Amino acid sequence: MKYSVDSKQVRPDGYAKVSGALKYLTDLSFPNMLFGKVLRSTYPHARILSINTEKAEKLTGVHAVLTYKDVPGMNRFGIIIPDQPVFCEDKVRYVGDAIAAVAAESVEIANEALNLIEVSYKQLPIIDSPEKGLDSNVPKLHPGGNIAHRSEYRNGDVQKGFEQCDVIVEESYELPRQLHAYMETEGGVVVPEESGGITVYAATQHGFRDRFQLSRILGIPEDMIRIISSPIGGSFGGKDELNIQPYGALLALSTKRPVKIHNTRPESIRTSVKRHPMKISMKTGTDKNGKILAHQVKIVADKGAYATLGPAVLDFSVEHAAGPYIIPNIETIGVSVYTNNGVSGEFRGFGGNQITFALESQLDRLADTLKMDPIEIRRKNIRKATDLGPLGHRIAPTDSASLVLDEIQKILDQSKKPSNSAQWKRTGTGIAIAMHGGGLGFGRLDSSGGRLLINDEGKIEISFGFEECGQGLLSVIENLVTQEIGCSPQDIKIVIGDTAVVPSSGSTTASRGTSMVWQSLQKMKEPFMKKICTQVSKLTGFPEEELYLGINGVWHKGNHSGPCITYKDCANRIEDRTVETSFHFPTTPDAVNGGHFLYTFGGIKVEVEVDLLTGKVKVTSIDHVISAGPVVSHQGYIGQIEGGGIMSLGYTILEEVKMVNSHYVTQNFDSYLIPNIVDVPFETNVYAIEDLYKGDCYGPRGVGEIGTIAIIPAIVKAVHDATGYWVKKLPISSEELLEAIELKGMLEWI
Repeated sequence: MKYSVDSKQVRPDGYAKVSGALKYLTDLSFPNMLFGKVLRSTYPHARILSINTEKAEKLTGVHAVLTYKDVPGMNRFGIIIPDQPVFCEDKVRYVGDAIAAVAAESVEIANEALNLIEVSYKQLPIIDSPEKGLDSNVPKLHPGGNIAHRSEYRNGDVQKGFEQCDVIVEESYELPRQLHAYMETEGGVVVPEESGGITVYAATQHGFRDRFQLSRILGIPEDMIRIISSPIGGSFGGKDELNIQPYGALLALSTKRPVKIHNTRPESIRTSVKRHPMKISMKTGTDKNGKILAHQVKIVADKGAYATLGPAVLDFSVEHAAGPYIIPNIETIGVSVYTNNGVSGEFRGFGGNQITFALESQLDRLADTLKMDPIEIRRKNIRKATDLGPLGHRIAPTDSASLVLDEIQKILDQSKKPSNSAQWKRTGTGIAIAMHGGGLGFGRLDSSGGRLLINDEGKIEISFGFEECGQGLLSVIENLVTQEIGCSPQDIKIVIGDTAVVPSSGSTTASRGTSMVWQSLQKMKEPFMKKICTQVSKLTGFPEEELYLGINGVWHKGNHSGPCITYKDCANRIEDRTVETSFHFPTTPDAVNGGHFLYTFGGIKVEVEVDLLTGKVKVTSIDHVISAGPVVSHQGYIGQIEGGGIMSLGYTILEEVKMVNSHYVTQNFDSYLIPNIVDVPFETNVYAIEDLYKGDCYGPRGVGEIGTIAIIPAIVKAVHDATGYWVKKLPISSEELLEAIELKGMLEWI
């Protein structure tokens, strides 16, 4: 199975985006619109003694000031555990907690009103690290205690396994909090409807789930809430959870006027979820030939104040602790701990980035100790096509791990060893591989679906409940529909991101969009084409088996002059022209909580240059090898892999959202550096392995995350290759590298 892809194809939303003509949801304005602002907590942990809004309410131009007393339904939200207050009642748990919201005639008046709200606090002891949170003597941040979630997996006897090992490597790794850094901060407009319901124009990655959560908060039926959620100016997981929607909705219903809220960058940094900081301890042992016999893993994640999707992130890390390797004795224990820090949540890679950095670094250290080639130690332990998954569960057979490793070997063999031509520079090479589950995993509601019809305009209309957040979903849909149906791009209309007119397709997360679009089409195309051809046969008299769908209409075999009936005519003359499907994302048959069934695989080879005088690391080349089935959209595929790689390059050498005493030190992009064009290597290549394992019927997989995973350990290995120093804490510290360089006597001072 391969698709014809044009490497120069212009994506359907491309021109509008690059020309600036496209209106994002935060660009929208409505008549009589008010502007909303939210008062956030002054302290990371405090008891609220009183809230006085009288002065703010009296300010001219203010139309509403709301607190927890004004929430008609459930004053909580959260995708997995609804433990986050819409408005805090008696206690704040982090500096992003909401106390009150204001709707006013301008942003300036709304901000002035916030300054007039008087809140009296009694500060409480701060829990600013997971270690403190686990101390039995500290206060409980939630009624159930400070442990948000535990996740464990055991197989074999890890202690006996270690007794049989010839080599054991034990190390701890520390990974920071990362900002999604999307261009468009959270925002949108909520419009009250005459029916008493609302229309929410705000970015989200799952409109139907937002509708459900808002229904609980507002105390109104879901069908009174319409969510319009595309286009989105970047998300990467950061807009999966509710953000401004509850406040906009409450203010709009209170004032009976449209209310716009758009976070400034500092507001976004203060309130948005971040990638989980994690501390990971690993003890891994092999025999003298490099065969892994035992692997023991402990993960401690900083959950921040509230749960959101954190439990699932931890489950994902535990699942991927063995990566694409078969390990007979393994014990993985993960714990996610509530703190008074910023909320950690969903982020591209979903915990796979952190655990893969630790795992692949262990492989490199073991290879170094055993004087073994890094490829060879991986080959000795890599999974075979029909092996069980990392939690001992059945998965779709795949030999992609070996195929990726073989391709990385070829790239290495064809590469020239980077030269150390400059006196104060050292170069190095690193490789790594990764395995990444798609979909939400066993035990999670992960339904999908789509709709295919000829609409009244005479277009083949295909509808999904997905969102376009820059990933290129519209190109994927366009390419698949035109090639599976046989029509042209001009024949189709794509409808997404509006709960009033699309079927539920599940979340636009977990690298599931491409896979779900393809599977939906497989289920709908034959019934749809048969339905149309059957009715056209009755209209034209041509035998049904001699009709097929093509460009501009239904064609009769042998007649190449044009369709026997156009789609516009079909719309006018055929009544029944709709097909719809609903199904669940493929899951393992084994009852393993969170276990995935479909996986993608990726490999990386990088080269770096380390400046011995400054300790700066520059990545000079990146080669990606991706095995995710057929490529559907060339530009989208390349963009996802290259973009994901650069996002993780930033995580490795630049980015950290610093917090001190549970207050954000990072306030804006002037104190948070992300990669720009000078950090992107000119030599960046993406190699796609498109073949699926024999008998695989699940089609192309999504590639939204796999490009982000393996690059982190590959860069760290390359730095070791250049300097002999093992980095175990990210982002790589220039100061730390300089100390190591000096200790190793690498500087030849004059």
